[in-house]
Amino acid sequence: MIKVDKLFKNAIVLTVDEKFNIYEMGAVATDKDKIVAVGPEKDICGAYEGAEVIDCKGKVLMPGLVNVHTHVPMTLLRGLSDDLRLDVWLMGYIMPVEREFVSPEMVVLGTKIACAEMIRCGTTSFADMYYFEKEIAKTTAEAGMRAVCGESVLMFPAPDASCYEDALKLCEDFIKEYKNHPLIVPAVAPHAPYTTTPEILQACADLALKYDVPVLMHLGETASEVEGVNKQYGQNVISYAKSQKLLQTKLSGAHLVHIDESEMREMARNNCGGAHNPSSNMKLASGAAPITKMVELGMNVGIGTDGPSSNNDLDMFEEIRLASLLAKLQTGDPTSLPAKTIIYMATRGGAKSIHIEDITGSIAVGKRADMILVDLAPVHNSPRFKRDADGIYAQIVYASKSTDVSDVMVNGKWLMRDKKLLTIDETSLLEEAKGFAAKVDAFLAEREQSLLSKLVAIGGATQDESFEIQTKVKVSDLKPVIEKLNSSNIVIREKKHYKQFDTYFKFNSTGEMVRYREDELIDEAGKTVSVRPRLTLIGEAKHGISEDTKSLLSRSRYIAQAGNSLRFYREYFKPDSILEVQKDRQRFHVTFEENNFFINLDEMNQPEIGKYVEVKATTFSSHDAEQKNKLAGKLLEALGLTKDSSIHEDYHEMK
Repeated sequence: MIKVDKLFKNAIVLTVDEKFNIYEMGAVATDKDKIVAVGPEKDICGAYEGAEVIDCKGKVLMPGLVNVHTHVPMTLLRGLSDDLRLDVWLMGYIMPVEREFVSPEMVVLGTKIACAEMIRCGTTSFADMYYFEKEIAKTTAEAGMRAVCGESVLMFPAPDASCYEDALKLCEDFIKEYKNHPLIVPAVAPHAPYTTTPEILQACADLALKYDVPVLMHLGETASEVEGVNKQYGQNVISYAKSQKLLQTKLSGAHLVHIDESEMREMARNNCGGAHNPSSNMKLASGAAPITKMVELGMNVGIGTDGPSSNNDLDMFEEIRLASLLAKLQTGDPTSLPAKTIIYMATRGGAKSIHIEDITGSIAVGKRADMILVDLAPVHNSPRFKRDADGIYAQIVYASKSTDVSDVMVNGKWLMRDKKLLTIDETSLLEEAKGFAAKVDAFLAEREQSLLSKLVAIGGATQDESFEIQTKVKVSDLKPVIEKLNSSNIVIREKKHYKQFDTYFKFNSTGEMVRYREDELIDEAGKTVSVRPRLTLIGEAKHGISEDTKSLLSRSRYIAQAGNSLRFYREYFKPDSILEVQKDRQRFHVTFEENNFFINLDEMNQPEIGKYVEVKATTFSSHDAEQKNKLAGKLLEALGLTKDSSIHEDYHEMK
């Protein structure tokens, strides 16, 4: 008899090995961290003697599930902001909160909670990409789980790196420390095409190739991402990734919702992996990935939950059922992605997609002892039909639940026995999580009360308060004004021609407005040469600098770059009302009597209210405003206009 550490008997052994062997009355022998024998109970028990003998009581003994894409510390952001589009959810809420709260302590707490949840759900391995990945790896290993941990690299400052060069250095140090760890596989994780540059992606590829580690990256998640890559680089997302050498690496692309058949073939040829995240993609309405076609073309595809803030759980049993049902609905074919294929994708196929198939994913001799026991006795799992041996796959996919997992082992060590966690104290974690949630609630509650705070959170607004005076006169023809402008004692410093598209978000409670403007710069041939989008927070206006003036003093303009769509800002700011203004503007930056002014010659297209000459000047005090207001009157006279006919309303107030 060969002595081993553990001997599992009286089990339905679902191996998911190369031949998909199933042993109805099976046994498995493990020694230290490895599986040493698998087969019929009479053969294994006749040859091996276990220091610990586990009577599986007719439960299914199968490979632990592999969650191929997630962001585990985001358990602490679960339920933070739901029922929003991906960009509003990510840029408007998740990233601002991350900038404020993500720290080594936060990721440790979030990872512990995630590991507790995943162990209970039968997950033994996962692929993660986040910040402070070294702390995530350490915490994961302490919990006894297996993981591919990717240090995130982005083109803008992140919680753990002020620039992408720092992130790459952090990543390299992490790889060196964890390269040969028994549970952790370090990886490089460039976030996505829209948060990186070609230079960053090439550097990430070089780093991964240097150390022979995986690359984890969001690819083809949304239609807007794909459109952006095509517009900026003239390529589809997979061709773009290939041109940055990423397909030469052990790449695992998350989501892949919007890729075509040629891209799938390219990934298959290069042995790249894919992560299918059905719950998250449906919840954020990103779309349904063409998984059936990927599998047909031989791609290595696994199943993931995505982060628990966009799912909102880490339950792989829920995910595998959904993956199969979604494929059938998507194709109109009930035979699409049958249960056997789904189990493969959630175990050995998942391990292959994140490039750890040589370690885990099946119950096979030489693999690590990463196994779970699933109880088929609960009422929702009864009865069981045995005429079709493969029926066990369908029973697990369509009827079993994560609560049926009773025992979990990773690397030959128990993490859960009889539904009791052995490596994590859940009670203390829940109390810490409550405290964290209270801090985030307070932060967001304060931010939501201030438009400026919301603007700063997403745009890095310039917070220097400024004022400007403005006055305008309606004219029937702009040509005489242009003639005066070119012949008077006005010095023209710069001239530009724009088409301006303004959308005003109005808020009744504060009197403030947020203006989203797209400036189309027009050249002398009448062609658009550039487009500049920006946001301006405009405080409540003050009319009448002095009794005899008809100028408008417009208060507190905080300006921020607008890197998102108009729809994003509409859904993010949630205004009480919206007003659109469109105009053709000739803008002159002039000097008049040693003071700088802007003269705008505007032809209004929406609303169609005619032509106007507008004079503006920046001012920083009441006295300065009085002086510039008087000069504005003289400037109008120099243009052949009179102050008596001037209008103090802004365009969005006029009809």
